[in-house]
Amino acid sequence: MSGPGTSTDGVAYDRRMAASTSGQDPQSSPTEVLPGSSASIAPHVRPRGETRPLPDDHPGVTALFGVLLAGEIAAFYRLTAEAAMAPDLRGRVAMAQMAGAEMVHFEILAEELGRRGHDIGDTVEHYAPVLDRYHGSTTPNTWLESMVKAYIGDGLAADFYLEVAHTLPHDAEAIVQKVMAETGHSEFAREQVRAAVAADPDLTSPLRLWGRRLLGEAITQAQHVLASEEALTDVLFSEAADLGRVSAFFESIQDRHAARMRDLDLG
Repeated sequence: MSGPGTSTDGVAYDRRMAASTSGQDPQSSPTEVLPGSSASIAPHVRPRGETRPLPDDHPGVTALFGVLLAGEIAAFYRLTAEAAMAPDLRGRVAMAQMAGAEMVHFEILAEELGRRGHDIGDTVEHYAPVLDRYHGSTTPNTWLESMVKAYIGDGLAADFYLEVAHTLPHDAEAIVQKVMAETGHSEFAREQVRAAVAADPDLTSPLRLWGRRLLGEAITQAQHVLASEEALTDVLFSEAADLGRVSAFFESIQDRHAARMRDLDLG
């Protein structure tokens, strides 16, 4: 999920990643960007202005906030536990900063859901099983696996934001920007992985497989959520609820994931 802030390196990376998936010159600016992100809109997504945002009281908007809320608290506990694997104080501090950022975002979402009349505990319990399945099947065994997961997890969250932001009412979009826009702490994870792979190339293959597993599990759990949450599906696919749109959504996620793996030197 999201981190404590936006770094210049993070912005540059998102532009490189966007260009690599769209065939652009990495030095050129993306042709279309969404508010709160420098990453380009996926080709199948129509930008705001060409689509009509959902009404603020659409149940899918509330469901989206619920999923994000449960994701933030799950990430907080995961990062807290994984901090014990850090090899030094710098790593432990970085993990603590990540965990702290998750709680800031949790409070933002909790306030909004409370305003909408939803119980925070009930909301977390409703979505906890799918998040527990994802984290339970992707528990890192090493510090580097935790770093790859942090980096890939940030990227998947950003991808999800890119897919839904153009359909949200303006107030809801602003809230999602706060908790899912570009992050700074993912650059720490990137730095750790690239340095380790450069020092020991034998790490590349197992970490590459780990990255594929993270993506596969994320897609599996996303499919479970979309199958059981019709209102949330409407947020993602309100333009055209057909198999082509669904396929394009998951293809876009996979393309962006591949670009991030290359940026970790694991492509």
